[in-house]
Amino acid sequence: MGKRKTKKFASMKRMISLKDQRIFFRNEKDRAKVQKTKKKDPSEIKEKEVPKYPSCLFFQYNTQLGPPYHILVDTNFINFSIKAKLDIVQSMMDCLYAKCIPCITDCVMAEIEKLGMKYRVALRIAKDPRFERLPCTHKGTYADDCLVQRVTQHKCYILATVDRDLKRRIRKIPGVPIMYISNHRFNIERMPDDYGAPRF
Repeated sequence: MGKRKTKKFASMKRMISLKDQRIFFRNEKDRAKVQKTKKKDPSEIKEKEVPKYPSCLFFQYNTQLGPPYHILVDTNFINFSIKAKLDIVQSMMDCLYAKCIPCITDCVMAEIEKLGMKYRVALRIAKDPRFERLPCTHKGTYADDCLVQRVTQHKCYILATVDRDLKRRIRKIPGVPIMYISNHRFNIERMPDDYGAPRF
């Protein structure tokens, strides 16, 4: 008698695994590229790209800072100085013991204008001739990003703000002092002693 063929149970068709290269790379060229990659040698010297810092920074000192100080003003800084009944230019001079030029960007002006009638006093203060107006070339009117970008590119500014998130972002950038309001007067943080910043 001949051998009787029995049916194998639980037999499956062979399938391509999901990690197979043939699924991901349709072309022969792409497959060849993957096969050519070499394993990295652990004893090889690793190259790490370090961000370049401007030459004006000497340890914690920023040599571009000096009187007359250019101070970038944020929207909430103007609002809080109105609430504290402080004259912005005079209070800045009292804080730094030198001439101060408050600067306001187009983004900050747009932000104040958007706030409407409630902040009309802040808008009138922002349009003061003592304030220097800085034009913005980028798209959008998000003031925080604009200020961070400007301060990163040019290290000659002091940033005046009361916003905690913005302060946190600015502290990561070396050589940029922060002006803020506390105890009904302006204070400054991260300013070298040589530049006449008061210590409280």
